[in-house]
Amino acid sequence: MSKKPMPSIPTRHHSLLCLSLCWLLTPTGWADALPETAGDTRQEAPPQPAAPAAKLEAVTVNAGRTSNTEERRQSTASRLVFGRDELDRYGDSNLADVLKRLPGVTLGGRPNRGGEIHMRGLGNGYTQILLNGEPAPRGFSLGSLAPEQVERIEIMRAPVAEHSAQAIAGTINIILTEDQRKRPSQLKASISQEGGRAQTSLSLQHGDRSGNLSYTLAGSVRTGSQADDSRIARRSVDTQGLLHLQEQQQERSSQRSSGLQLSPRFAWRLDNGDSLNIQPFLIYSQSRTTGDVTLDRQIGQPAPYAQAHWRSEGTFSMLRTQANWQRRLEEGARLNGRISLGLHRQRGDTDRLEWDPSGQVVRRRQDDNSIRDSSLAGGGKYTRPLGEQHTLALGWESEFNRRNEDRSTLENGVPQLLEFGDELAAQTQRLAVFLQDEWEVHPRWSAYAGLRWEGLNTRSDHPSGTAVDHRSNVWSPSLHTVWRLPDTDKDQIRASLSRSYKAPRTADLIARPSRSNLNGATSPDRIGNPSLKPELAWGLELAYEHYLEQGGLISTNLFHRRIDNLIRRQTSLVADRWQSQPVNLAHARVWGLEFEAKAKLNEWWQAAPPVDLRLNYSRFWSAVEGITGPDNRLDEQPSQTANLGLDYRLPGLPLTLGGNFNWTPATSVQLSDTQQKRSASKRLLDLYALWKLKDGSQLRLAGGNLLQEEWDSSSRVDSGPLQQSELTRTSSAASWTVSWEMKF
Repeated sequence: MSKKPMPSIPTRHHSLLCLSLCWLLTPTGWADALPETAGDTRQEAPPQPAAPAAKLEAVTVNAGRTSNTEERRQSTASRLVFGRDELDRYGDSNLADVLKRLPGVTLGGRPNRGGEIHMRGLGNGYTQILLNGEPAPRGFSLGSLAPEQVERIEIMRAPVAEHSAQAIAGTINIILTEDQRKRPSQLKASISQEGGRAQTSLSLQHGDRSGNLSYTLAGSVRTGSQADDSRIARRSVDTQGLLHLQEQQQERSSQRSSGLQLSPRFAWRLDNGDSLNIQPFLIYSQSRTTGDVTLDRQIGQPAPYAQAHWRSEGTFSMLRTQANWQRRLEEGARLNGRISLGLHRQRGDTDRLEWDPSGQVVRRRQDDNSIRDSSLAGGGKYTRPLGEQHTLALGWESEFNRRNEDRSTLENGVPQLLEFGDELAAQTQRLAVFLQDEWEVHPRWSAYAGLRWEGLNTRSDHPSGTAVDHRSNVWSPSLHTVWRLPDTDKDQIRASLSRSYKAPRTADLIARPSRSNLNGATSPDRIGNPSLKPELAWGLELAYEHYLEQGGLISTNLFHRRIDNLIRRQTSLVADRWQSQPVNLAHARVWGLEFEAKAKLNEWWQAAPPVDLRLNYSRFWSAVEGITGPDNRLDEQPSQTANLGLDYRLPGLPLTLGGNFNWTPATSVQLSDTQQKRSASKRLLDLYALWKLKDGSQLRLAGGNLLQEEWDSSSRVDSGPLQQSELTRTSSAASWTVSWEMKF
């Protein structure tokens, strides 16, 4: 929420909502910190503490780090903004690699391969991903989005009423390319290699105007290949230490892929003063992967196979078109309306052959899967100033999504899972209404109060007769405040209290199982649970921010969440097969500390070279009730994470050098009293060199994952008299990218 110009005389009459907010968020003694003459019009004018802030706004006209920092500074609710500087710095090929360097954000999975985006270290869907303010479609991955298609990234640590409150860890809002006319058109071509395999990409952004129409054309194409190598060791030991199973599995795979992304934008200024924006967003990709597996079982019953070869082909396409209309009304009021249409298609075919030690085919498994998603969403927002200190907004949202899935599994030509059928239809309806008030209590004190109701209904028509009709609704209040300390324009304190939630995923509600190739306690089948309830969380945030003269900042943030109805998967043996099913377990708590600093070193130490410093460090704790510790943490949450980045422009040369070191320590999680999961530490070193040429173009050389460390992950299940464990070790390779960028 951005700050608007402030009058020097507070209004004496406030709404009941705002009086309640003042009472809730005003600690004892804050009132004493306000000027004693705050209500006296004859004595308040001379100090005029808001004047320096007005001066700062007047000189902040560039789109860059200073602009992003000032936008963050003036927001009442905590909002971190990262623009083109952060998006372009390392020449990343996908947006996930950009996000891993941002404060409080971690990337799940192995190095250099993307993975689920986590805030506060929380995986399993606790982080909300938005595209232009709307929930990202199912199946969409930020690892597939080129940074060139993005205008900026906004990170919101606590929810606000106008966005969905499905954000227990926080929200990452991806704003796609906006008005390109405000800056030069850009052409970028790059080629990279990883492990001897090449990837290429080409992107273009161009904007212009014709009469009342302004438009931006943005698109990118890519093609490339990758290879992976992993080794898996499995053991089963009884309480006497006797081995019942010991085997080694090695898998090598190779993938070739290509993709296209388009995100044009069209904006009209209508004759009556209205404005209309339309932005389609298209992603299309295809891939072909082949792999070979070797299984060597030294102890235990004969292995089901000795060697296997598999081939998989897949396509992914997504089209989302969003239209926004705005009308300005009398007395500063505004009316906004939006509608979006989404289509998503995904198809994957896998053919796997397995042989015994003599070379005889023992099993052929064929999986064909087709997913079709369609969605229609709309919403409206009415905003109106109330007096000179309040801005009231109310609005609504609705979304309808339908998913059709056709899946068939054959083993040696025999259909599997016939009792569940090959076709699945599911639909989700979401409706929300919200009310919010932004209140300028005092020139140095801003507050925000919001209330949102959101209802979800998920239905599934299932051939087996086990249809799902799941309904839930949540009230989500949110309170935010920022206090700008007296006698300075550089320091401020933030606080917030909010309620958020996480609804069960559709796949976790539907009981149709997904079969494992090598079923066991550490690689079970997966099945849903139609009885799941949404997870609910109350959250507190408290932050201190200090802003520097040259656009830098130092920030410390404390947070706490209490989560009820925690959803966690539990593994059990059912009809001779191991099966993993989600259940509502108990309560959990998560808390932590986040520190961030951005500055020029010579601002602190005059003799230092002109080096830009970027540093962030986060420390996380969590505890799940009902599970015996230690390590009874929330799933996938590391204990801490850190980034250190430096940029240095060489004097007298058009050359900038920089690098970033990312560190996440090893993580152990006790999933239940019988299940444990562990992942190794990750250390990532990225470097770049940027050379600006005389014709206005620039050449960038970037290296990623230069330490090339192997990554380990393991799981263990204590199933009665046996302890079963699995250790996976995956290799990683460095990547080198050369890109040429021209502005015209």
